[in-house]
Amino acid sequence: MKQTLKSRPYVGRFAPSPTGELHFGSLLAATASYLDAKAHHGQWLVRIEDIDKPREIPGAADKILFQLDAYGFQWDGHIARQSANLDAYQQALTQLIADQRAFCCGCTRKQVAEAGYQGIDGPVYPGTCRQGLQGKSARTWRFQVDQTEHDFSDRIQGQLSQNIARDVGDFVLRRADGLFAYQLAVVVDDACQGITDVVRGADLLDSTPRQQLLQIALGYPQPRYAHFPLAVNPQQQKLSKQNRAPAVAYPTTGDLLIQAFRFLGLNPPISLITATMPEIWHWGIANWQINQVPTLRQRVINTE
Repeated sequence: MKQTLKSRPYVGRFAPSPTGELHFGSLLAATASYLDAKAHHGQWLVRIEDIDKPREIPGAADKILFQLDAYGFQWDGHIARQSANLDAYQQALTQLIADQRAFCCGCTRKQVAEAGYQGIDGPVYPGTCRQGLQGKSARTWRFQVDQTEHDFSDRIQGQLSQNIARDVGDFVLRRADGLFAYQLAVVVDDACQGITDVVRGADLLDSTPRQQLLQIALGYPQPRYAHFPLAVNPQQQKLSKQNRAPAVAYPTTGDLLIQAFRFLGLNPPISLITATMPEIWHWGIANWQINQVPTLRQRVINTE
């Protein structure tokens, strides 16, 4: 008998890109997903999202794993890498093409920007090549968005809705440089790994409807989603590698982990400051309640 998502054991994941070391924002993502998985007595998998080779920094993946280990994270199973899953992405794209859910596009970014309007994630594609390339050379493959209003539930943010056709448009599945786009890769990866729950930052909240559309089109089960507030600096900038957020240092104490707990709505006792890393995790897992996580889209944090 086929298992439903609700009847399957909890499987969560943390999926960093090897474009630099872990900073406080990525430590938050690891911490939130780890606490939720372990509080549900589930598995916590680590996946290195390394298909964007031009942005990858040599040695970053190993450094990330070293940092996770230093902070006491214990992942289950082997480390998955997107670069080993290219055949699965191609199979998914081939299925979407056969089902007439994907089409070839010859538009450049400049042409899309000039013909469209600004949406929630850049210029909205106006559907120029839906009926054919019209003499243009093939550049990208796009998913044909026919659905307008998409309702979905988030375990932290609650009931949400997005008009995908208006706010995003037909989105890219395979880029002009031949690389598979994030939206397709992450959906295939989650299905391949049997992910039941995705816990991540609210900067990816707007991507959820696109990923759910792909899951439906490909016949995949849909994970539950939970998006915690995005950590921003006092200048309201996302803590990211692009904004030069400092890497988390090798932990001599559990201070930074306790700070992450507080950010996620927990109230650690003062005595936890002198506790060992295993003791800190034991307290965090025992006291984790996702309904305590603030429903804000972002929160200011100063890690200096």
